[in-house]
Amino acid sequence: MEPVCKHPKVRVVAREDDVEYVECEECGEVFDADEYQEMSQDSSDEMLADDDA
Repeated sequence: MEPVCKHPKVRVVAREDDVEYVECEECGEVFDADEYQEMSQDSSDEMLADDDA
C-alpha cells in the first residue's frame, strides 16, 4: 500500500469567483484552497495530539 501524500507543497492553479484552486506539487491532486486549509489544520491537530501522548 502506498503512503498517502500529505501535500507538503501546493501552488495556486486557478481562481474562479471566490474560490481558489491549488495543486499538490508532489502528487498532482487539485482541490480548493479552503479544503487544503482544513486538511492542514487537521494534520496539525493530529501532530499536537501525538506529542501530548
